[in-house]
Amino acid sequence: MDINRNHWFFLGLVLLFLGLQFRMVHSVVLNDKSSQFVTQKFGSSFENAIIKPLEIAGVPSPRRVLEPPDWIGWSLVAVAAVLLLHSLAMPKPG
Repeated sequence: MDINRNHWFFLGLVLLFLGLQFRMVHSVVLNDKSSQFVTQKFGSSFENAIIKPLEIAGVPSPRRVLEPPDWIGWSLVAVAAVLLLHSLAMPKPG
């Protein structure tokens, strides 16, 4: 199956909306089930620049906070722009 103009356009739109979402959201608090999954997969000492433990009044909580860096949103928007322009330059299917 060949990837045609509509597939490239759809992929560009999905990446554009995902990139805009990353640009609008500063942080996301994971629920208990997701936090437990992260802890099981990466260990209890897992702390990096993206996923941090939530602290309420100085007391650490079992929940985790996802803080995506700014460059992820801009990168997705840039890739989406290239894919959308590429899809518009392709011939129409059919």
